[in-house]
Amino acid sequence: MALAAIRTPWWAWAWPVLAWTILITMTIVGTGGVIAAAAGAALIATVFAAVHHAEVVAHRIGEPFGTLVLAIAVTVIEVALIVSVMIGVGAEKSGLARDTVFASVMIACNGIVGLCLLSGGVRHHEQGFQVQGASAALAVLAALTILTLILPNVTTSVPGPMFSTSQLIFAGVISLVLYGAFVFVQTVRHRGYFLPVEDRNKETHAPLPSDRTALVSAVLLLAALIAVVGLAKALTPTVEIAVVRLDVPKAVVGVVIAMLVLLPEGLAALRAARANRLQTSLNLALGSALASIGLTIPGVAIVSIFLHQPLELGLNAKDEVLLALTLLVGVITLGTGRTTVLQGIIHLVIFAAFLFFAVLP
Repeated sequence: MALAAIRTPWWAWAWPVLAWTILITMTIVGTGGVIAAAAGAALIATVFAAVHHAEVVAHRIGEPFGTLVLAIAVTVIEVALIVSVMIGVGAEKSGLARDTVFASVMIACNGIVGLCLLSGGVRHHEQGFQVQGASAALAVLAALTILTLILPNVTTSVPGPMFSTSQLIFAGVISLVLYGAFVFVQTVRHRGYFLPVEDRNKETHAPLPSDRTALVSAVLLLAALIAVVGLAKALTPTVEIAVVRLDVPKAVVGVVIAMLVLLPEGLAALRAARANRLQTSLNLALGSALASIGLTIPGVAIVSIFLHQPLELGLNAKDEVLLALTLLVGVITLGTGRTTVLQGIIHLVIFAAFLFFAVLP
């Protein structure tokens, strides 16, 4: 298969460099009004650069490995962000991991999926995907969310929405087991379930970028993702101040962090849906939700146990209802292998409800 001589556009490396420059500047001189505004602009620009590099890498190594690379890369850095905040503030942010993970699930399964289904449906009327792949992802997602975010509310070893130490270890282990099993099925045993419908029995014949181009994009992707999360962390105090001034719940901070971190995946998924590659969009969205739980819970569990940090994982009743509705609707809307704008609208309405009741619980 011929390799295409694809050059990296100037903005794809210039924006991450700018982001790193601003990030270093913020570390030295602090976060002021002008610097915070510049950081926000650089963050958005760097997201577009990350999406470009993710698409180059994904195209070079093929599905579903390409989308898996982006999902895991973003989630690993998200875990590092949550852990660093937990270590820095201790008990004040005992629910940050829960809020961010739950927000990531709602953003991925309703916000990103809804936008992809609506945008793809408007442009292509009806789109297809592999039911087996979507069903497998939803099954793992249901098990992970209920075992880690709802079960803490009904256990009796310790009071409140928390696990005991042994329960927390168990939750971390089963999270890794479930996510590892899903990745094995997705990439090895039943890889065909996660390939686009038209490519299930054949590889794409589109020109591939060269190994050198893909390697450069992989390095720049990592640099861009780290810069995005670094800027997100640097802007978190500004977000918290805004949350206090607006008198909205602290859980909104987790929502904002999750939105910023998931921007690269969301844009990549939306572009894929508009290009009539809905399978790639679902791989990104559902894979992000799974990685967010499967990798975050073990990470924060280790920090909580070894540093004796409090960790609240149980959702409140309102969020439990929204999670149950998300899982139920996901099974129904993704259970036929074909989607239209209706499914997209349904998921976006649920996402709107999540945002509304996060601000006005």
